[in-house]
Amino acid sequence: MEDVFTVVAVGFEAIGAAAMIVGFVIALVLSVRSLNRREGGRAAFTVLRTTLGGAILLGLEVLVAADLIRTITSKPSLEEAAILGLIVLIRTILSISIQIEIEGTLPWRRALLRSGGQVVGDAVARDRAASRSAGATAAEPGSL
Repeated sequence: MEDVFTVVAVGFEAIGAAAMIVGFVIALVLSVRSLNRREGGRAAFTVLRTTLGGAILLGLEVLVAADLIRTITSKPSLEEAAILGLIVLIRTILSISIQIEIEGTLPWRRALLRSGGQVVGDAVARDRAASRSAGATAAEPGSL
């Protein structure tokens, strides 16, 4: 049974890493699209930063889950528990600091709870809305 949970934990780790990699690609594409719409470098950088931060948050959340699965299913020892505690503490501090950077406020002061996936989804939705808006402007008579 321990082998099954080890495979599950490795699967979670792969999903966490994939979330960060895919998130990086999405962030890069959205940032380039922002530049192509002539929104300016500052807007493109903000899109890149917030979307990448959200992807990293999502990946960290999945990696913490993988660590928990791995520890729960392994043979308990004080050393393994201490290592897990340290890893979870470091990842939690990273998550909190990334959330503060993205949202500009402490996570527990936000009115709505938002995950890394929601941040990435919001960035994609804003990009789609901006693309529709830019397409409508280009279709108007007299615009170039």
